[in-house]
Amino acid sequence: MTIIVLTHCPPGLRGFLTRWLLEISPGVFIGGPSARIRAVLWEEVKQYAGNGRALLAYNADNEQGFAFETHDHKWHPVDREGVTLIHRPSDRTAPKSPPTSGWSKASKRRRFGTR
Repeated sequence: MTIIVLTHCPPGLRGFLTRWLLEISPGVFIGGPSARIRAVLWEEVKQYAGNGRALLAYNADNEQGFAFETHDHKWHPVDREGVTLIHRPSDRTAPKSPPTSGWSKASKRRRFGTR
């Protein structure tokens, strides 16, 4: 089983993939091509994805039973002791300011019934 998920890719690439795989939802393709055909399809996807992103998942003879590859994703597969995990980059943004102490204006209105 092979699954390819496309995001923000050209329509021509989607048309190309429908020759080999079934599009079950917009941008989601599944099928059972051979490993050689799968490798050729993935190279075509990487070449013609443009500014889009792509994900490939397929059956593999490993502990998880599948393997996956990504193209232009912020998340990347990482092998940890034979298990493939997804590494998500941390979003280190500025810490939010602490909430102000005391009652909010809305809660004062509800509690005391003033406007």
